[in-house]
Amino acid sequence: MQIHKTKGIVLRTVKYGETSIITTVYTELFGIQSYIVKGVRQSSKKSQGKSNYFQPAAILDMEVYHNELKNLQFIKDFQWAFLYQNIFFDVIRNAVAMYAIELLQHSLKQPEANPELFYLSENILQLTDAGNNTTIANIPAYFTLQLASQLGFQIHGEFAETTAVLDLKEGFFASEIPLHPFYITGELAMVTSSLLHISNQQQLSQLILNRNIRQELLQAYHQFMTLHIATFPEMKSLKILQEVLG
Repeated sequence: MQIHKTKGIVLRTVKYGETSIITTVYTELFGIQSYIVKGVRQSSKKSQGKSNYFQPAAILDMEVYHNELKNLQFIKDFQWAFLYQNIFFDVIRNAVAMYAIELLQHSLKQPEANPELFYLSENILQLTDAGNNTTIANIPAYFTLQLASQLGFQIHGEFAETTAVLDLKEGFFASEIPLHPFYITGELAMVTSSLLHISNQQQLSQLILNRNIRQELLQAYHQFMTLHIATFPEMKSLKILQEVLG
């Protein structure tokens, strides 16, 4: 079994036995993987604090054993790849990060590498940690659209007088309201077009939206995801996010 160096974003961690954990990690090299990490919950001096590395949203540099035939892998060594200043302590930033993590959990089904999506996710988490209030508030909607695009069901076209309806089922801006109920119009469609045409994440700080618009957008995008990913569930983090975002 070979040892590989890879970055990883922790998605979920559960206790295993008396002293170990099983952690689900979105890795740069292998996509989504599950790892046993032994002894990190021991109270010894050597192990103290090691379980903190496996909080959801943590970005790690890891050395891992990888066997294509196994569902459960092992981590040889790990350290911080990026040290957050705010995400683990700030309620709003943490809610945004947990939304991004849950979105990844429900969207990534196969253990396939997708470096572009990995780097996007890494950048979004780092931006959540360091961005200003407007940027942070816009990240959930922006990331949902970007994630959909990376997964192959991006929205086509743009908002205009002649294409003022966004058909969520078909994934394009249309001239007429469709026969099904899965669509948005007006300001929601216009803002979606703006979000889709952001070429630099720093531009998120220039998009000023009120609370109601953001909430309606996220509900619409949740609907969009359920239409395009089989068994996409209700997102627990969405309700928390909508409560804390002003």
